Amino acid sequence: MANVSVAAEWQLLYNRYYRKPEVYRMTWSHVDLSRNKVACAPFGGPIAVIRDDSKIVQLRAESAQRKLRIFNSSGLLLGETIWKHPGGRLIGMAWTDDQTLVCLVQDGTVFRYNIHAEIVEPSISMGKECFERNVVDCVFWGNGVVCITELNQLFCISDFQNPNPVQLADPGIEDPPLCMAVIEPQYTMSGNVEVLLGISEPWVLAVEEDGVQQLGVDVLRGPLQKMAVSRDGQWLASFTHDGRLLVMTSNLNEILIEQECESALPPEQLAWCGMDTVLLYWDDILLMMGPRGDPVRYFYDEPVILIPECDGVRILSNSSMEFLQRVPDSTESIFKIGSTSPAALLFDALDHFDRRSAKADENLRLIRASLSEAVEACIDAAGHEFDLSRQQTLLRAASYGQAFCSNFQRDHIQEMCKTLRVLNAVRHPDVGMPLSIQQYKVLTPSVLIGRLINSYKHLLALRISEYLGMNQEMVIMHWTCSKITASLAIPDATLLEILLDKLKLCKGISYAAVAAHADKNGRRKLAAMLVEHEPRSSKQVPLLLSIGEEDTALTKAIESGDTDLVYLVLFHIWQKREPLAFFKMLHPKPLARDLFVIYARCYKHEFLKDFFLSAGQLQEVAFLVWKESWELGRNPMASRGSPLHGPRIKLIEQAKSLFGGASKDKESSSLFGETNKDKDFTFELKAAEEHAKLLRMQHDLEVSTKQAIFVDSSISDTIRTCIVLGNHKAAMKVKTEFKVSEKRWYWLKVFALATVRDWDTLEKFSKEKRPPIGYRPFVEACIEADERGEALKYIPKLTDPRERAESYGRIGMAKEAADAASQAKDGELLGRLRLTFSQNPAASSIFDTLRDRLGVS
Repeated sequence: MANVSVAAEWQLLYNRYYRKPEVYRMTWSHVDLSRNKVACAPFGGPIAVIRDDSKIVQLRAESAQRKLRIFNSSGLLLGETIWKHPGGRLIGMAWTDDQTLVCLVQDGTVFRYNIHAEIVEPSISMGKECFERNVVDCVFWGNGVVCITELNQLFCISDFQNPNPVQLADPGIEDPPLCMAVIEPQYTMSGNVEVLLGISEPWVLAVEEDGVQQLGVDVLRGPLQKMAVSRDGQWLASFTHDGRLLVMTSNLNEILIEQECESALPPEQLAWCGMDTVLLYWDDILLMMGPRGDPVRYFYDEPVILIPECDGVRILSNSSMEFLQRVPDSTESIFKIGSTSPAALLFDALDHFDRRSAKADENLRLIRASLSEAVEACIDAAGHEFDLSRQQTLLRAASYGQAFCSNFQRDHIQEMCKTLRVLNAVRHPDVGMPLSIQQYKVLTPSVLIGRLINSYKHLLALRISEYLGMNQEMVIMHWTCSKITASLAIPDATLLEILLDKLKLCKGISYAAVAAHADKNGRRKLAAMLVEHEPRSSKQVPLLLSIGEEDTALTKAIESGDTDLVYLVLFHIWQKREPLAFFKMLHPKPLARDLFVIYARCYKHEFLKDFFLSAGQLQEVAFLVWKESWELGRNPMASRGSPLHGPRIKLIEQAKSLFGGASKDKESSSLFGETNKDKDFTFELKAAEEHAKLLRMQHDLEVSTKQAIFVDSSISDTIRTCIVLGNHKAAMKVKTEFKVSEKRWYWLKVFALATVRDWDTLEKFSKEKRPPIGYRPFVEACIEADERGEALKYIPKLTDPRERAESYGRIGMAKEAADAASQAKDGELLGRLRLTFSQNPAASSIFDTLRDRLGVS
């Protein structure tokens, strides 16, 4: 009998059964759908209602002001607001995929609301032409809209998240279209939206951005008055001028279904019921038509709204919400009158088992070979049921059969129980989301959680997340932000305790994001307290800066050890504070101070000088000034007696003064409380003084010689260059000024004279007095210049026989080298000399004889 009562509610369309259970009795009051514009979201979403300003209606007890009201699917009010937007009549409204209500008014402005009737800024404009030429009709889809103006021009926004109005091609029609439908971008070849316009001709215009096509020229016998595109974009259901229902491919090349309807008047609504049938609604009748068979009629004495879903149609009336769908195969196999399928016998076996009848065992033996199939059918049928008792009975039947089925996967029942618990929870009238199991799978649990928290059903969302093993962070985060927004009267300390109690439920949650929301809501103190609990410095520090806690942000950045974060804070504070305050802030933080100095050395010399001066670190300023002098010297203009040498000298003298000041102030305290104690800058002072003196002399030499070869060379190079140029007086002056030692002086002059091959002057110089460096440099200079004769003047003067022997050997005088070597009595030296003259047999024999005489092997 249970089977009979269930199947009695079904309607047969050809060979398929359909059912229309009542999901809710609407809890709203004084809502007449015929007097209002209504927008219903798919997937059991909210319902938006506003009085239709295009109709003359009796106000009854309501206010003359229009209100936008938003209900859940059971008629529970979620929010309302007074409609007071300019822009003319409301043309249309619909829900986007993310459950944002979009309302298009006559001047082309799109206003957006959330599900609590709160305005979402900013509004969107369809463009100047829509503003000047009023919008007369529109069609919405997922996240976009197409509208048509009084001049029959089409404009489109493909994505409300990135609103970019685009004008489509001119359809070239004078009269308004009879009907309009949209094929979404993901279902078109071009990837752009395609608009189908039904006009007074026996074809349909397909309008895109780049052109217009005529479709159905060879198929249609007259104009179409109503169109609806299937969810997958492949099929087009249409109502013709002569009262026929046509189902065609979306390109209108082929007619799949053609049936006569009971009225030639176009229906008020035309909608797909899943992918199986088409619904046509007139004033008091709902007609369901399929590929074959007589249509099914449903009569209503009140207006209804058809809400297409992926697996059926929800039917909203003033008093109820119904769900029309094809009876699932599993449900049909169990409850169909006279069914003997394994699933029906299993369901019947449970009934006999409950009545302690032996026929239960008989049924099980009949279906033993198909028992797993019967169990699966019972589980599937339970998933498609809205009635709780029927769900339980079907699951009990599946569990009963599973006990006798060894090869059945045991977790199927558990998974279905989980799913049904979730579905039953969200179907409760207080939540008002009448999702079917197929809709739930298409929507996905994560999107469902998002919709629950947007409806402020945080506790339910949290429990479902926990039950399904999902991350709870999104739920807790949204609750926390909502709590902050709604708790303006609660003191910060009290609210912080409430928030932390919930935030600790989820490890790794971003306290910084919650703090940012608190700051956005004007609760800066609460934000500062919250951000203290954020463990990730990369999120904590930027937020501290945004709420004005610069000192705390710098401390946290330093503690993190992340130099990038420290620099972020430094640059932020640098821009906001006066230099002296900035320097004082750096004082107790060595890491921040060192990083600042590193950066400023490269890019901000003047600011760094101010910093060192404020800290009393005169020597550091001196080094910077000295460095500036070198950089000035790299200027290409600093040549041939350029006036830039003057500023360079002044900079070096300034550095000298600063080093002098640093030496005098060793005991003085700086801004940072530091002293220069135990630091002596005498060397730096002397070096700067001599550098300035040398640079001045080099500048004078360049002016006098008109050769830019002196500046930035060393003292030795300066002396050498003067001697090479024959300016011995200038060389002597440099020697005297910089107290060059006699040995260094001789070395420089000997090689400089050899370079210019001034042998007479070199000889005179060697005779002035006994050279402090000996005569070997003279010999070396002559040999390097390949002057053997000149070298012979100085080799005999070498006191060391080894040096004489080697020098004779270098100029190829074997006999003299041998004589000198014999005086040294050095076998190793003789060996080296023999190798030197190895190509000369006579010379080699001399060295062999000498080695034999000395007894050296």
